[in-house]
This record gives sequence, C-alpha cells and structure tokens, in this order.
Amino acid sequence: MQKYLDTNRANWDERAALHAARNGFGYGVQRYIEDRALLSDVVRFDRERLGDVAGLRTVHLQCHIGTDTLSLARLGAHVTGLDFSPVAIAEARRLVAETGDAVDFVESDVAGASAVLEPGSFDLVYTGIGALCWLPRITEWAEVVARLLAPGGRLFLREGHPILWAMDERLDDDLHLRFSYFELADPMEWDDDSTYVPTDRPIVASKTYEWNHGLGEVVTALLGAGLQITGLVEHDSVPWEALPGQMQERADGEYALAEHLGVAPLSYTLQARKPD
Repeated sequence: MQKYLDTNRANWDERAALHAARNGFGYGVQRYIEDRALLSDVVRFDRERLGDVAGLRTVHLQCHIGTDTLSLARLGAHVTGLDFSPVAIAEARRLVAETGDAVDFVESDVAGASAVLEPGSFDLVYTGIGALCWLPRITEWAEVVARLLAPGGRLFLREGHPILWAMDERLDDDLHLRFSYFELADPMEWDDDSTYVPTDRPIVASKTYEWNHGLGEVVTALLGAGLQITGLVEHDSVPWEALPGQMQERADGEYALAEHLGVAPLSYTLQARKPD
C-alpha cells in the first residue's frame, strides 16, 4: 500500500506546482489574488446546500492547493486544510499569503488526520470533488471523518459519481462502462502525463493508482462509523470535462453530457451528521 501512496504523492506534487501556476494555466489562481470575494466554482455550485458556515470550525480533507479551502474561509468558516502533498501545502500557504485569507494548512494523508488534528473539534468536515478515488478503503475514511467531528457536527461531500469513475474516458464515441463500480482490494493503475485542467507542460511522474467506491459503500461506511445521513443529491454534471468529446460546458463551469444528458449521474453531494 505504501508504494501506491508514494506513487500518487509524486504525481500530486507535480500537479500542485502546475495547478498553482500564475501564468493563466492550471487553476487560474491569480483570480483569487485579484478578486478577494471570488469563490471557487466547486464551492459556489453547492452554496445553497452548504448553508451558513460562518464561524464553523472546518477541516477540508484533501485540500490540494487550497482554492476551495479559501473559498470556505471567505464564507466565514474557520478553516484548516489538510493534504498529503508537501508541494500542495506549500502552494496553498503561498496562495493565502497573497490573498490574505485566514486559513491554516497541515501536511498529512487522510489516515493520519486525527493524529495531527484534534479529534472531536470540528463542526464541519468538507471533502471536495475528485478526492475519494485516491483512498483505498472507504470505511477507514468514514472512521476518520467521525473522529474529527464534534458532536452535532456534519460532513459535506461533493464527489464524482462511481458510475462516472466506471466509464472509460478514452472512448469518445459513446458511454462505455469498463471499470469496477465497487471498491476492490487492488487499485486501477493509470499512466497519463496530462491533468484535468490545462497546464504548460506534461507530468513526468505520470503513474497513479485509484480505487472506486460505490455509492452504497460510501453510505454504509458512514452509517457504520455512527453518522446519520441527512442529504444525498445526484447531479448530471461535474466541474471538469471528465469525458472528453462528449460534454458541453455550462455557464457555471460545470460539464454535462451533450448527447445523453440525464442518462447517468456524474456527481453527487452527500451530507451526514454526528449525533449529539
């Protein structure tokens, strides 16, 4: 398992540097520096479901370079971002130093989160899209979430749908289910020198390992960790062109299927609560 973690970290170290570029590539982070009220498309998409987060002690797991993290802070939350990539954490700290947003960042993988953060101290655990596929066991993730939450605290998760992760994005003539919908012991192995946003150079550490987690597996893991499911909404869009050649971009930055709109869910938002 350590081999998978180390390989993925090397890939995300490179991605972080590319995504944090100030030259218009990557995440376009210069926008957050120039517009101190700007929210990321991901946070803005779920703004109504997220509700009032002002004053909430919040941890953003797998925060990457911190654009969603600082967006939560701009809504008034007291936020700590956590990521396993030292480059991502360095870029996130650099970004908030330039924007002036009050966000703390800590370096750790999700499994070690409760060792570097105070258990039971967070009103909100937030996990953004494209995170869970990098974790081998969804039950371990759910247990970490439960340990971090204070009584009465909640989890807010927006994630790519496992139906989407089961599709082969390399085939652009139709939708093709080619990969396991369910969590497997062994990961899927990929070798791709590109990333999901435009970059000015290819990735050298291009190999990655990923795991799918069925929606029922995610729900069952959270229930098993003692949380109560309070909301589950499936969406017909995702915030990147997940199936190249088959999607159209919407005004809000989301991508939906062009020819087969509504035939399959592409992402979901799930909320859960830790009992008082």
